[in-house]
Formats: sequence, structure tokens, C-alpha cells
Amino acid sequence: MDQFTHDPFAGQAADDTARNRHEARDSLFLMADFRVGDSDKVQPVRVRNLSAGGLMAEYPAGLEQGLTVEVDVRGVGWVSGHVAWSAAGRIGVAFVSPIDPMLARKPVSGGAKAAGFRPAPVLVKPRLPKR
Repeated sequence: MDQFTHDPFAGQAADDTARNRHEARDSLFLMADFRVGDSDKVQPVRVRNLSAGGLMAEYPAGLEQGLTVEVDVRGVGWVSGHVAWSAAGRIGVAFVSPIDPMLARKPVSGGAKAAGFRPAPVLVKPRLPKR
């Protein structure tokens, strides 16, 4: 076996957390509400990447691995999960059920059109006659 065909996950369980990290992640920056366990205390977190199976968020205090959490992802709603890892002011959350991460990218409102604003006029450089 040469160095290019080696599978570092060969022989490990299919549900291993490290193996699940190979799914496509969408790098982004969005704010989400976050709560730990059954607590009513909701706090904002910065989500740095999002996939169907989980997310990475900034959480300076750190959390114990395996702890149950809920995250209110914009466009998706409240999602249950557990802390997969915690290090250096960031945490990884593995969702209980997969989500569609593209819903977080869709606009929440109709934007400027819905608010009654007209788009800015398109300005064109005037054509000047040759001298």
C-alpha cells in the first residue's frame, strides 16, 4: 500500500465523529442563538461553518464533550445536537437530525424591495462627441 491510497479511517466504526467531518461544509459567518441542555438561558454565538450534520461556532467558555445543546440557525430554526468537540474558544456541534444548510444562506426577508425601496438608478457614462 502506498502513501496515496492509505485510508486513515479503515477499520473504524462508520458513525465515528471524525469520519462524519468529511461531508461538505459551508464556510460562512452568521449569528445564531444557542442554549445548553434544558436551560432557558439563550446566548448568541458566531457560526463559522455549517453542514447538514453539524456546525462550528465560537464559544469562548468551552463545553464538555457530549453535552446536549440547541442552536437556532437562521432559516432553519431550532436544531438539537451535542457537543462533538471543544477547543481554543470554538465548539463543534453534531446535529441529531440532518438539516439543509443552504436554507441558512437564503434571505430571511424580501430585502429592499419588500421594504418599499426603489433600486438605485443605473448610471451610464455619457457619450461625448469627438472634437
